[in-house]
Amino acid sequence: MREAAIAPVPLDRLGALLDPQRARRLAGAADRARSVFAGHTLWNVNATATGGGVAEMLLALLAYSRGAGVDARWLVLDGDPEFFTITKRLHNVLHGSPGDGGPLGPAEAAHYRNSLSHNAESLRALVRPGDFVLLHDPQTAGLVPAARQAGAGCVVWRCHIGRDEQDDLTRSGWEFLRPHLRDVDALVFSRRQYAPDWVPVERLAVIPPSLDPFTAKNAELSPADVDAALRRAALVLAPKDHGSLRFRRRDGSWGTVRQHRGLTLDTGPVDAESRLVLQVSRWDHLKDMGGVMRAFTDHLADFPRDAHLVLAGPDVTGVGDDPEGAQVLAECRAQWACLPAEGRRRTHLVCLAMDDVDENAHLVNALQRRAAVVVQKSLVEGFGLTVTEPMWKARPVVASAVGGINDQVVHGQSGLLVRDPTDLDAFAAAVQDLLVDEEYARRLGTGARERVRDLFLGDRHLVQYVELFERL
Repeated sequence: MREAAIAPVPLDRLGALLDPQRARRLAGAADRARSVFAGHTLWNVNATATGGGVAEMLLALLAYSRGAGVDARWLVLDGDPEFFTITKRLHNVLHGSPGDGGPLGPAEAAHYRNSLSHNAESLRALVRPGDFVLLHDPQTAGLVPAARQAGAGCVVWRCHIGRDEQDDLTRSGWEFLRPHLRDVDALVFSRRQYAPDWVPVERLAVIPPSLDPFTAKNAELSPADVDAALRRAALVLAPKDHGSLRFRRRDGSWGTVRQHRGLTLDTGPVDAESRLVLQVSRWDHLKDMGGVMRAFTDHLADFPRDAHLVLAGPDVTGVGDDPEGAQVLAECRAQWACLPAEGRRRTHLVCLAMDDVDENAHLVNALQRRAAVVVQKSLVEGFGLTVTEPMWKARPVVASAVGGINDQVVHGQSGLLVRDPTDLDAFAAAVQDLLVDEEYARRLGTGARERVRDLFLGDRHLVQYVELFERL
């Protein structure tokens, strides 16, 4: 187990975006947090420090916590490939998907426990009596006993995934995890519907995710800076005579976009005149990148001729807790290779480097701001920060009406929802509507930003955590 570095960020930075009443509420929560955590450490544990929304939220929320005077720290567990195969299987079944179809029986339970044993030793060595431990997602559930043995005054397990309707698959996943979660003080879910029925109501908390508007992924960028970043990374053939390549890192220092070649697989950069239909997500079957490609290429004649599809995900070698990524990417590349010439010309698969997480975030920011329409055609979705992010940037969004996306997008006001994520015709029609009617697209984008400002910024998230720990 290793500790991820967190540079403190002052709460005033976030407070400056808020109306006076919200700013006062945040400042008051910070005062109470310093009292609650006085003399103790708040330990967060998850599976990876890079890639995915959980890592991004932890980076932001813990930076603000440290800036508020709370000793918040972040541990990343260690596991072998078989451990992450098992936890990816858990991830899938909790979403109601069979994933690789493998078992979750006694052998898998034993390997899960054994893989966490050395992580448990590290945790016991670090946690002091009275400390607080916040464990994130299925990979960490087996560390609850170690936290208790170390004398933690409060142990909370936070699940960022789930499914509204429980079925045999989801129940199999919850039965795998349930023995490890008996001694937690609280279980936190993104939606009430995700909690299995055996969770006691007095130990249940609902805290939706949030985004930080000041990270490299969400910071304001001028159109010229967007062009410069995408040109330098060889993603879009943008003009060469303007724009800055600099971006602000989380620690406050400045970075510069490096020159990249080969981030766009199998094709060259997108033409400068083209409008982008963009999906950003992990290479995961549940994100249905292949379905997005089919929806776009099967209806290619219906879209304006300047519309190009960009499917952007991480370099699969840089996301250690997702063993299916390389397989899904390979499937997408094989699907692309079978497209007619015009479909191949207007469809672009992008793998963004993960060796510099701030640069990666900056490039995602630039892609989202450059996009005419951002899509998220997930088959299931716990929440979907890849929906929140473009909404904050006032981009029109077309997304599946699944899971936490339903909490973010009000259909016709802050985006468009497709009720059946497998309905490719409906999905393509929604994208076409926004490409053809730019005023409608602008109106939805404006509504999207307002909804994120109201509900999904980090101040609400931080206040809810303070209220939870106060109660406990």
